[in-house]
Amino acid sequence: MNKLRIAHESVVEGHWLREEHRGTEIEGKTVGIIGYGNMGKAFARKLKGFDCEVLCYDLLPDLGDENARQVTLEELQQKAHILSLHTPQTAITRGMVNRDFLNAFQHPIWLINTARGSAVVSADLVEALKSGQVLGAGLDVLEYEKASFENLFEVSQKPEALAFLLSAPHVLLSPHVAGWTLESHQKLAQTIVDKIKEHFSYL
Repeated sequence: MNKLRIAHESVVEGHWLREEHRGTEIEGKTVGIIGYGNMGKAFARKLKGFDCEVLCYDLLPDLGDENARQVTLEELQQKAHILSLHTPQTAITRGMVNRDFLNAFQHPIWLINTARGSAVVSADLVEALKSGQVLGAGLDVLEYEKASFENLFEVSQKPEALAFLLSAPHVLLSPHVAGWTLESHQKLAQTIVDKIKEHFSYL
């Protein structure tokens, strides 16, 4: 929303263009979170200081809390300016974000996907980026990545949609590292230890 990619590239190229890189604030906007499990809830907590409305949608009922109000998918699509995906990979979520899904949003949206690449139909996202229905996208995962984390650039011929996403100025990409930190590595190890302890305490 702050045009960081094109601002960075502009400065590197020797330009200092402030007005051209004027961004958009989260304050006063509505953020829609789809998938309100641990990750969705963690994202909602981080939004508390931005003075925005946070809505969540999940298949399970009664998950809303002080950080996000649970609504129907229809209400989320009617009100959201920003959409963040936090869904697992299932038969229901695979290809969920497609042309019809994106066109159902009343406002043009910014899309964040830190969930699973398979949730977004890349060709339909590209179409929405070109039309302005999606204003920008932050993608930590891609439809083309493999479950085994093989290099998606090994293919000799890039799909047309991937080529667009790689070059689009209003798209930020990262290699499935949104939660990949030194601290998260330690937390994950501790979680495994705690689960083992809990398991053996019942024996």
